Amino acid sequence: MKHLLSHLVLGIMLICSVPVEAHKAKHDEVVKPLHGGQALAAGPYHLELVAKSGSLVLYVTDHADKAIPTDGAKAKATIQQGYEKAKMQVELEPSGDNTLTGTGAFTINQDTGIMVFLKFPEQEAYAARFTPLGQKQLSEKKG
Repeated sequence: MKHLLSHLVLGIMLICSVPVEAHKAKHDEVVKPLHGGQALAAGPYHLELVAKSGSLVLYVTDHADKAIPTDGAKAKATIQQGYEKAKMQVELEPSGDNTLTGTGAFTINQDTGIMVFLKFPEQEAYAARFTPLGQKQLSEKKG
């Protein structure tokens, strides 16, 4: 009886976990960048970050790549070089249909990692971690 109960509980747990994994997989899909940056899924959004030394542009679209107006949105980027403890924060302001931009005295190189936090009025906040650019990506941007 004890084994039957444990198998029943395990079976219910497995059945309940399948929909969660299927939903998760949808958001783990590769997001195609439309503007030459890095693109990631964050909640109901696709975020594409185009990062150049001194300038950041964040494009916001839905999962069908339809532009999401950024009026009233607030965003902040935290820039870190490699494993250094020093970080720089840049405020991103709405600057067009579906973009937020920010500038500062920072350099983008192959070791730069950028964490972006995005919040629309009366909605949840979302975050995306844009990993350091590899040597391959830097050479593709130059060429």
